[in-house]
Amino acid sequence: MKNRKWLFGVAALALIGAVVLVRGLWSSGDASARAQRQNARVVTVDIATAQRKQVPIKLDALGTVTPIASVALKARVDTNIIGVHFRDGAHVEKGELLFTLDGRAIEAQIAQTEGMIARDKAQLAGAERDVKRYTDLVAKGATPVVNLDNAKTQADVFTAAIKADEGLLENLKVQLSYCQVTAPISGRISAAAVKVGNFVRQADTTPMAVINQMAPVYVTFTVPQKNLPDIRHALAAETASIEAIVPGEEKRAAGQVTMIENTVDPATGMATVRATMPNEDEILWPGTLVNTQLTLREEEAVVVPTAAVQVSQTGNFVFVVKNDVAHVQPVKAERMVEQYTIISSGLSGGETVVTDGQLLLSNGTHVKTREAKAAGS
Repeated sequence: MKNRKWLFGVAALALIGAVVLVRGLWSSGDASARAQRQNARVVTVDIATAQRKQVPIKLDALGTVTPIASVALKARVDTNIIGVHFRDGAHVEKGELLFTLDGRAIEAQIAQTEGMIARDKAQLAGAERDVKRYTDLVAKGATPVVNLDNAKTQADVFTAAIKADEGLLENLKVQLSYCQVTAPISGRISAAAVKVGNFVRQADTTPMAVINQMAPVYVTFTVPQKNLPDIRHALAAETASIEAIVPGEEKRAAGQVTMIENTVDPATGMATVRATMPNEDEILWPGTLVNTQLTLREEEAVVVPTAAVQVSQTGNFVFVVKNDVAHVQPVKAERMVEQYTIISSGLSGGETVVTDGQLLLSNGTHVKTREAKAAGS
């Protein structure tokens, strides 16, 4: 009985060993097959070349367009409007006639004052003749001196009256000039708030129209105070250029930073910066919110297409192709410039990186590449 049990145990152990051996051979065969399949798989990818070049250092901010000059047109005399000579929203030139006001009452006052001046001049001429006559009579002792003095006084009165009337006449002419409302600046005018027949007063608070200068204009935006040193250096070096991007507009407006506000808002830690934009084609409209890109300077850096940069749990990486094999290369992405990403570490320039097809890649996958493009070209 003991010998039989011993034989059964030996047979069981032999069977278990055989099963383990077969499974090991099967697993090793699977791993080898998988490795062969992976080595045999070729993925077609798009590639580009990482390039070392000069790239701009930019700040992004939200800005507001404001006119350099804005004039509200108001009546300076109380009268009726008899003519509107512009189209609502049109561009007007400095000195262009915009409104004509009824000046007939002032013209009548001018005519009356001119008559008063003529009368005073005639009286002055008579008084001067009296002065001359009394002077001769006093010299002959034919009349008392008091008559001569009275004649001189009368002449002085008429002289003063002429000056007063002439001043009144000049004032009336100025008042009459207010009946011709002209554009004090060139720009784009608003809709007319009053039309022909309306009565306007000097005390009216609502302007008849508003003219905004359109070229040049200001773009004002705020930046964190930590960026002030860089902006001040760029302003001193005259490299602080700016681009304003209007939502929905393909064109960009360019200009230069011309002013930094002399204080930082202590509540927000933000500083106000203002740029002057030529705006010759009137891309920028007063009151519009725009996206601004302030270029401080240019620095040398390595750039790759943004599509090449991938994200994992351990950070950013790119697939670098060497000898038709894709390798994972960890990188540090600093910032984006348009459709490119600046790489601060991980690449030195000249590497071939994958820009499309990364989902089918793993470290060591064989690839077939299409035409390479230089990043930033």
